[in-house]
Amino acid sequence: MPTAVTTENVGVAPSAVPRTRSLLAVLRAEGRLFLREPGSAFWVLLFPAALLTIIGLIPSMREVSEDLGGRRVVDIYLPVVILLAMITAGVQVMAPLLAGYRERGVLRRMSTTPVSPGVLLAAQMVINGVAMLVAAVLATVVGGVGFDVPMPQNPVGHVLVLLLSLACSLSLGAALSALARTTRAATTLGLLVYFPAMFTVGVWLPVQAMPDIFQSIVEFTPFGAASQAFDQASLGDWPSTGHLLVITVWTVLTTAVAVRFFRWE
Repeated sequence: MPTAVTTENVGVAPSAVPRTRSLLAVLRAEGRLFLREPGSAFWVLLFPAALLTIIGLIPSMREVSEDLGGRRVVDIYLPVVILLAMITAGVQVMAPLLAGYRERGVLRRMSTTPVSPGVLLAAQMVINGVAMLVAAVLATVVGGVGFDVPMPQNPVGHVLVLLLSLACSLSLGAALSALARTTRAATTLGLLVYFPAMFTVGVWLPVQAMPDIFQSIVEFTPFGAASQAFDQASLGDWPSTGHLLVITVWTVLTTAVAVRFFRWE
């Protein structure tokens, strides 16, 4: 699992610098810290594409299966690894990092400067959001070039699901960081969410191959619904309203939890 970067030097801008320039300064500093942490960079940016490569190199995973509607396992794993990157960034990277900043008093000290703690929170969301998008693009390129994984036949629906899932993962990370007072607590809560989420997106067993009862349960989870919505867009259909609604409701709920319980100190 990736380990959160721990530092109290967030590189804030001088008090005379406008808020927008302060945000850019924090973005640069936090971005450098993100890239300097090998665990975070690998598990968020590279691991999804690496996992897809491993799956694609297995001959049986490249065989057409009637149980999967005439598709290959490697074809339906592209959205799975994209969602895996989102879960990792939100739950295993952002949440422990923000909880660690609070635990060491970084957020409290920032509240006394012109650069508010909200700037740091916004910077973390931007950095992890961009990292998720980069991971999605990289996995898509690896799948298409390396294993002839077809591009989504409904690109507009695919992008919509991507953006909703990204928002949900960020709000979930913010909620976990709000509920956890220490880095250790955030990591523990993250693990309790991480492994069930991996199951719901189909890491161990594609959702399409699950028994009907499990599919019905998984569809009420945010990333299980996202996995199904991605699959619908891949086939050229518009993602079902029910799946989009499930993702949206979970995003609203986790955002409400983050707003209600998040404290700067």
